[in-house]
Amino acid sequence: MKPFHSNARVACVRGPIDAVSYVHNPVDISVGARVLFVGTTRGSTGGVVTHALEYEAHEAAAVHHLNGLASRALNRWSLSECVIVHRLGRVPVGEASVVVCVSAGHRAEAFAAVEWLMERVKDSVPIWKCEESSDGQRRWIHPEGGRMTPAISQEEWS
Repeated sequence: MKPFHSNARVACVRGPIDAVSYVHNPVDISVGARVLFVGTTRGSTGGVVTHALEYEAHEAAAVHHLNGLASRALNRWSLSECVIVHRLGRVPVGEASVVVCVSAGHRAEAFAAVEWLMERVKDSVPIWKCEESSDGQRRWIHPEGGRMTPAISQEEWS
């Protein structure tokens, strides 16, 4: 799927994410900050030991939403680059589930953009998470608060 913005790179992948590969040497000399966020599967949630997470998605819709979010972030914070990669399938404890990397002129914009993007990814992108506990029980979670909010407008969807 073609990105909405030329400096946006988004993907859903089925396999380990090499987070460092998304941090590029700046070509734009105005870049003064690069922030890399790596969301990993933690070993417990709410006192319950987690064995692994499993992610499923409506892939085309997820990529479209991710593109919309990246485009909005690029414009809102005048970013030079925005990368969002979300893993699908089984993700063992300690491995990356999501990577967000942005480049900006200053750190404040870069940190704000990454935080905003992660909140929107969790709240609005059609990706569902299943927690598998160490005793084999599975529980599907998403979206936050049981609702999905649009990442992009109806006009952008078409």
